[in-house]
Order: sequence, then structure tokens, then C-alpha cells
Amino acid sequence: MEIQHEVSGGGNLRLHVREWGAPSGIPVVFIHGWSSSHLAWRYQYESFLADEFRLVAMDLRGHGMSDAPLEADHYTDAQLWADDIAAIMEALHLDRPVLVGWSYGGFIIGDYVRAYGSSGISGVNYVGAGVKLTESIMRTLYGPGLLSHVEAATQPDLPTNIEAIRQFIRALVASPMTEVDFEYALAYNIVVPPEVRGAMLMREIDSDDILRHLQVPVLVSQGRLDQHALPAMAEHILGVCPTAEASWYEAAAHMPFLEDPERFNTELAEFARAIRG
Repeated sequence: MEIQHEVSGGGNLRLHVREWGAPSGIPVVFIHGWSSSHLAWRYQYESFLADEFRLVAMDLRGHGMSDAPLEADHYTDAQLWADDIAAIMEALHLDRPVLVGWSYGGFIIGDYVRAYGSSGISGVNYVGAGVKLTESIMRTLYGPGLLSHVEAATQPDLPTNIEAIRQFIRALVASPMTEVDFEYALAYNIVVPPEVRGAMLMREIDSDDILRHLQVPVLVSQGRLDQHALPAMAEHILGVCPTAEASWYEAAAHMPFLEDPERFNTELAEFARAIRG
């Protein structure tokens, strides 16, 4: 059964949230990436995970069916991102959920932990996730799948925008998506205003201090062929966070949860069960 929620997030911005699965199951909150949607997690909430777990997926502010004001200050304030997660946890009465952060979702988990601590969560699954966003490391930790398309994807000209997003999506995976998956991804990416995409990348982020002191278990799911958040990003997380363990996907790129959903879902289930006993 699917349940839809409207939650008042940071600064009272309206967030669209959906949940599936067992109401009494371990809660798992899926946080998607830059220019994406809760629909990115389709192979999770339509899987066996919904038989056991309470699955919650949001549309980030500026994305999908959530409110999308165009002013940059709605996206450059770390506290607003943190408040979004806290508001969803409170509104849905989520008891120590596992946070699954893909790509930009890694930054948002850092925002939440910095503002609220980690006592309210059970664990973190970083999935091709970012934890640093500074000029000095852009070409060290990020690859051409992102960097080659950012400028065009943040332009207001629609043809320029569409072509950039088409190429951006194709680079997310190591092998071509199915036609249906590509159509879904193109649709939910293109509804994100380019102003929102640009504002999200204006931030300076360094979550190393959070990672060093994180007390909850951390699973790092990383594709070896990722050209968005490079494998070096995962290695960085593993080197800084004492509770982190890796799951490497040798034949996957930036979307292991779509490229190898059976393995991803099995590992997520095992991780959630282990940390909640």
C-alpha cells in the first residue's frame, strides 16, 4: 500500500513524501540525488523490501512534487536541508530510521547529523554519495559524468537543458538503461528548474568532521565505474569514518540500486536487520 504525505519542511516549504511497506517495520528513508525524484527508488519500493520494512521516499525541496521556489537561499542553507529530514521523521513518527543517501543525498545526511546529531537514526547507507563539495577537490572526487554537464544543465535555455540532462542521465549507468528507465529518469530530471540545480551546487560542504565522529554503522555502496562521484569519494569516506564498511559494485556506475537492484536490496535489508537487531 502506498501512502502520500505533505510535510512542512525547513522554512515551512512543502515537501512531498511517500511511504510503502510494513507500518511496524524498520523505517528506511531514501534521499535521492541532484535533479532527481523519489521515483529513482522504484526498484526498492516495488521490491521484497516492502514486505518487511517501512520504506519512505521524499522529493527533495525543488524537486518532483515538492515546492520549488527559484530563489537560491532556499537551497544554500544547510539548516533548511537538515530541518527537512527532521520534519519528515517527526511527521511520520519514524523511530530511528536508516538513512539511505544517494549522491547529493550524502550531503543532506551530513546536514542533518550536524544539526541534530545521530542519536535519532540507526545507520547510514551512502550510495555513490558526496560528502565534500569544495573547489579544490572537484576534479579529484567528481568525474566527467557530472562536471561535463553541470554548466549546461543549469542554463535556462530549454533545448540546452534537455540535451545536458539526456547526457547526464546516460552517464549515470555503466550499461544503457532500459527504455522505460530512461524515460522515467528524463521526465523526473527535466521538471527540476535549472535555477534549483545551480543553487544546490553553490554550497561549500565538508562533512569530514561529521564522519570522524559518527557513531552509527555506515554502509558505503559504490560503483567502481562511477563517473559522477568517483570511487575516490567512497575511499575518502572509508578513510575518515571509523564505522564505515564498503560494498563495491565492480560493474556498476552511479546507480547500483538500479543497475543491480537484487544485490542492493539484499544488502540494504541485511544492513538494516543487523543494526536493529
